[in-house]
Amino acid sequence: MDHSKIVGGSTAKRVMNCPGSVALVQKMPPQPSNKYADEGTLLHNVIAEVVMSDKHPEAWLGTTYNDQVLTLDLIDNKLLPALAALDVIDPNKEMEIEAETRVGFGDLLPGVFGSTDLIGRIGSRAVVLDWKFGDGVAVEVEENPQLMFYAAAAMRTEEAKWAFKDVEEIEMVIVQPPAVKRWVTTPARIAQFEKDLVKAVKLAQQPNAELKVGDHCRWCAAKPVCPQMTGAVDRALKTQIEEIDVQTLGAYLANADLLEDWIKDLRALAHQILDSGAPVPGYKLVAKRGTRQWVDEAKAHVELAKLGVEPYKEPELVSPAQAEKELKKRKLTLPDDLVVSVSSGTTLASADDPRPAVLQIGKQLTAALSKLQ
Repeated sequence: MDHSKIVGGSTAKRVMNCPGSVALVQKMPPQPSNKYADEGTLLHNVIAEVVMSDKHPEAWLGTTYNDQVLTLDLIDNKLLPALAALDVIDPNKEMEIEAETRVGFGDLLPGVFGSTDLIGRIGSRAVVLDWKFGDGVAVEVEENPQLMFYAAAAMRTEEAKWAFKDVEEIEMVIVQPPAVKRWVTTPARIAQFEKDLVKAVKLAQQPNAELKVGDHCRWCAAKPVCPQMTGAVDRALKTQIEEIDVQTLGAYLANADLLEDWIKDLRALAHQILDSGAPVPGYKLVAKRGTRQWVDEAKAHVELAKLGVEPYKEPELVSPAQAEKELKKRKLTLPDDLVVSVSSGTTLASADDPRPAVLQIGKQLTAALSKLQ
């Protein structure tokens, strides 16, 4: 699962309290995974499948994520107590639900997104639920920035806003087995949270964004280099800006512009050479991420109508993702033979990139044939 490099649900509290941490964290190397994080990811993956399928968790017994395996012990002590929480929240099983929905703020905050564990709707109340499978620090639900982030983002996300349309209340739920914590708030409170978040993100983009120490530092990856932690802030304030050699700085900036253009052109040249079928040592071309498309739009139209999905959102046929969302609400799946994943092209990658190289079979064959003529 990818994460926003600016702010996401789990980092909202930190960024809103310490805008300067965004730039520091971006300079840090990726954090290595560990067995506790991997176990949490495994449990999140499985419970999302369970709630959307109505199957018993034992159907996923033996499922793995990295080195972690779903065992009966994890099912009994983690998944079943977590699922029991849904009976507390929705005893009559009236709630419409959607699991693992990517939500974001669109043009309001580009690059700011997250993934909700579960969103739902019961009558005039929307529900935002987060599973916490760790055995460490107990997480409180009232005024929880992570859940408010998900609610605000979901209200701006096409695939999720159905749960929040015209609601009077929004219930936040933390399920940390065996505890179930609930807090009811209003759309107005979420709107205010969004304003505060926008302000924090704008501050984070400033070159001298404020750094502030607090309990939000607990999970910050930049703690080892944070000036507030090391005392470097006080020392840096003693350095006068006038002491900087601005003539040299200007020359460096001019060189940087030239270097950036050179790097861009260099990559383009390497791509062109590889695309022609010639080798570039240490590099290869790989397919860009594919986008799902209908194999046959006419057939898709007919099949979607049979499944009860309105095929068109004027003036175009709905996308596979849109159709899938509607089908999930009916606990149906999209037939595999209706869609195909199509790459938009190729991109340059190092030879040790795990993605397979794109075979330039057509161009290589053309070149070979030309030599025979």
